[in-house]
Amino acid sequence: MSARAAPSAPPLLIACALRIERAALGGTGRGAGGGTVLRTGMGPRAADRAVARALGRPGMERAAVLATGFCAGLVPGMNPGDLVVAEETRDPRGAVPCTGTALLAGALARAVPGRTVHTGVLTGSDHVVRGQERDRLRAAGAIAVDMESAATLWTASGAGRPVAAVRVIVDAPEHELVRIGTVRGGISAFRVLRAVLPAFHEWHRSLLIPRR
Repeated sequence: MSARAAPSAPPLLIACALRIERAALGGTGRGAGGGTVLRTGMGPRAADRAVARALGRPGMERAAVLATGFCAGLVPGMNPGDLVVAEETRDPRGAVPCTGTALLAGALARAVPGRTVHTGVLTGSDHVVRGQERDRLRAAGAIAVDMESAATLWTASGAGRPVAAVRVIVDAPEHELVRIGTVRGGISAFRVLRAVLPAFHEWHRSLLIPRR
């Protein structure tokens, strides 16, 4: 009698919006260490469409989905290069709880020692958020905002698959940027995003571990 095959982890889809984010994650369709890197394009509608197409491909029915890239921090004291791990994402359609937040936060702390890792609510927007609008989002309980994570996880969560979101802060209340193009030269967010791939894969491998 042949031994029963060990269970395999579901495929990993890493979704980001921008060229600079995809470059940090490996620059091609395959991320360093495995996983498929999908560049969705900017904004929630683009993320919805791109993720739905990717998950409709053969073999992706069970795929775990991790949304990543840059974001705006909402809490005073946050700094560019800090990391945000979503406990849940929110947009006007509702909230999506994330899988393995504590494990992912610990893996990130090991991958980029010295960087602060924040956990909390990551909210979605269809535009760049500034000024008083940031204050309103923070008052509603969010710690960070971006344009694609909530849409990505909403689209992915329908099949009950594991989902997560990790974002690198590029601007914050005391460090507001004028445009995303200043990221590469102005701060270390690009290098931080490149360094966190091992944590993504540790989270992915953990999906095989039975949970009580």
